[in-house]
Amino acid sequence: MNSPAPTGTASRSTRSGSRPGARIRRHLPLSPWLFAAPGLIVVGAFSLFPFFSTLVNSFTDRRTLVPGSYVGLANFRELLHDEMFWTGLRNNVLYVLGVVPALVILPLLLAMLVQRHIPGITFFRSAFYTPVVASIVVVGLIWVWMLDDRGLINAVLEAVGIGKVGFLSDQWLLLGSAMTVTVWKGLGYYMIIYLAALANVPKELHEAASVDGAGVVRRFFTVTVPAIRSTMVLVAALSSVSAFKVFSEVYLMAGPSGGPAGEDTTLVMLVQRVGTGLSGRVGYASAISVVIFVVTVGLMLLVLRADRKEDA
Repeated sequence: MNSPAPTGTASRSTRSGSRPGARIRRHLPLSPWLFAAPGLIVVGAFSLFPFFSTLVNSFTDRRTLVPGSYVGLANFRELLHDEMFWTGLRNNVLYVLGVVPALVILPLLLAMLVQRHIPGITFFRSAFYTPVVASIVVVGLIWVWMLDDRGLINAVLEAVGIGKVGFLSDQWLLLGSAMTVTVWKGLGYYMIIYLAALANVPKELHEAASVDGAGVVRRFFTVTVPAIRSTMVLVAALSSVSAFKVFSEVYLMAGPSGGPAGEDTTLVMLVQRVGTGLSGRVGYASAISVVIFVVTVGLMLLVLRADRKEDA
């Protein structure tokens, strides 16, 4: 007969065999970092490095083919006297004020409309989401063709006796048209976010409000809105950042010049115009980018601060 193994040896073997993770951590202490390394490399190469490079360049007079030298706050002082910078800042602020309220309210109403389980509702959900997956270039060109002086909308207006409207030639109409495209394209995206939030609202709250005699409108303000307020704050923050960094819609509809006399130029368009080309002022464009970053972070903090005040 085989003699039993010593108790101490068996105990040590059992403890050692029951903790394979401990042996892995002992032999490969850097194994978690190895798994995270690909993601960290991508983030570092395409996010952190460009960010710090832009921050450093904003304090230099670097050009596209010239390294440049340190100039301190000269670029930021120049911004204060740059008329195009203030024009771009004005347009960005107007864009946020025009787009964000629409993207907070309209997708919520749309989500409440399509959350009902009725035959064919899946088709409408897909139809409302289609602009989200469409290329912004394609969407922009379609709207340009529709809003052009010889486009579909002006043809209809002429047919009913109103006459042509300069959607793409008037400064404010062009900016409003670009806002319309942004709202139209973003409706489906934020609708999906609201649908997920509405699915988590307890039905018992609506039933209790109905028993108390609350109608549809009252239940919306007393039950639905408080239940999804955190989602509305999220949508406001996301849409604010996106609206302040707008580029494609205005660029496609106004052209590289930024509309009549450049009055519809946005800050991102100004960065592209100033910082590209063989003689591009990379340092000055970097300073504008830093301002965009600071204002964007400020917008997010304002939204979060407003949400905390309401919680208090």
